[in-house]
Amino acid sequence: MFDFFRKSQLILGINARNIKYLKPSRTRKGISVADNKLLTKELLRKFGLPILPTYDIIKNRQELNNFNWQKLPKSFALKPNRGLGGAGILIVYGKSKKEPNCWIKADRSKVRIADLRNRIMNILDGGFSITNLPDIAFFEERLKVTKLLKPYCYRGNPDIRIIVYNHIPLMAELRLPTKESNGRANLHRGGIGVGIDMGSGITTTAIQFNKLIDYVPGTRLSLKGIKIPFWLNILELAIQAQIISKIGFLGVDIAIDREKGPIILELNARPGLSIQIANLAPLEERLRRVSGLKIKTINKAIRVAQDLFGGEIEEELEEISGRKVIGINEPIEIIDFEGKHYPTLAKIDTGAYRTSICQELASRLGLKRIIDYKKVKSALGIEERPIVEFSFILDKKLVSTEAFLAKRSEMKYDIIVGRKDLKQYLIDPAKNVFMGSRKTRI
Repeated sequence: MFDFFRKSQLILGINARNIKYLKPSRTRKGISVADNKLLTKELLRKFGLPILPTYDIIKNRQELNNFNWQKLPKSFALKPNRGLGGAGILIVYGKSKKEPNCWIKADRSKVRIADLRNRIMNILDGGFSITNLPDIAFFEERLKVTKLLKPYCYRGNPDIRIIVYNHIPLMAELRLPTKESNGRANLHRGGIGVGIDMGSGITTTAIQFNKLIDYVPGTRLSLKGIKIPFWLNILELAIQAQIISKIGFLGVDIAIDREKGPIILELNARPGLSIQIANLAPLEERLRRVSGLKIKTINKAIRVAQDLFGGEIEEELEEISGRKVIGINEPIEIIDFEGKHYPTLAKIDTGAYRTSICQELASRLGLKRIIDYKKVKSALGIEERPIVEFSFILDKKLVSTEAFLAKRSEMKYDIIVGRKDLKQYLIDPAKNVFMGSRKTRI
């Protein structure tokens, strides 16, 4: 059960957060852009950030009466320009083969021209608008859900909300549509919110109706441990969106399209507070930690976010298993015959049974005593390779090994560590010392 006191503490921080951080960081112009989906898309497009194409716009009843329905594609999304919380959005997935001018929704129900007209009339009258004032309707390309997240969604599109302040991503949440939310990724209507570890991009705790849950309702699909694809790219897009919008405290909603990758859906100048509950952490504390920091590059902003607000998943795995989590390449120190330490970068390869070391490097370090020969398969066929003994330090642990000597003078790594020497570790393929975002100046 979710601890009521802790939930109360999260909510008590709302007023302090609003007074100290939100109001000073919001401008009227910035809010007017964030509240207008078409203006937001135009701004993002101008700066080359990924958005979904707009097919057509209907601004008034005259344009509605003159609209050519035949030019609509087989699938699309109809949206209100100033809608809130996914209200008013209509998504069709295909066109009926038996009935002309008829489209099909995810639940196989039919959408005819009369249905579209009625929905658009409601949008134009402000039925879904934030301010209840007359609005604009537009048709947009339908998002295609990535295969990884599709099993967790009920007839709708998931998205990821990133909270950014002072150019630093503070908190993230995966939002999943459910049967209760009628296929919308809206937590107030029964959607699922899943906290995301900022360092690894792996989901942590999940909530529905502000209660902690472990699985997708009605299934045994665990909501913890989902690895979000394109994580660094998603963080980078969120930072870029905040920079160009000039809104100091911003919620950026990003979806992952099956074909296009991460897409920015919209900006939110008033992001909800459920993200705190999903992450079991108050925003005010994180806001305080990054307030006043001077960050010069997007790369640096991402590293700060990961260092300050990441690592929970990795630490939990290490605590449970008693083994350290390492990536696909790691710095190590080879101990030479005199006991001196030689630092280098090793490739971590669970596909190889035995560790291998560059023959030239081994000779230079005095690791010349061959203790055995083993036959191995290579691109050249069956060959016999010598084996030498030595030790190295990987993540502060001493590893004694018997390794193949290999000719690796033209290869990227001097040493490949095989699974025989990895019994003390857990391997996270997402950890890569070479991985990073483009170096963009702020």
